Amino acid sequence: MTQPRRGWTLAVGAHPAAAVEAMPKELQRAVLNFLSALALEAGSAIDAGKPPPGQRLDEVGLRYSIVVQGEPVIVEYLALRAARELRAAALVWLH
Repeated sequence: MTQPRRGWTLAVGAHPAAAVEAMPKELQRAVLNFLSALALEAGSAIDAGKPPPGQRLDEVGLRYSIVVQGEPVIVEYLALRAARELRAAALVWLH
């Protein structure tokens, strides 16, 4: 019997996490909600054979960059298909 596929997870590196912690609470909440939604949307897109959201940054479709809608924040993430994980590798808060 095959195991059911699990959902996609989101891992946030130490530097991006520190940037989020330095933000005002309202912006923190907006960024965390965005990242949660990104994991769902990107995972669903990849599972459907489509590219995840954002600007592709490499030739193989591993690295992407996306702006947090309505906020001065840019996230660079890795789409690790085999692990079913998105990894927020960099986060820039333009303040």
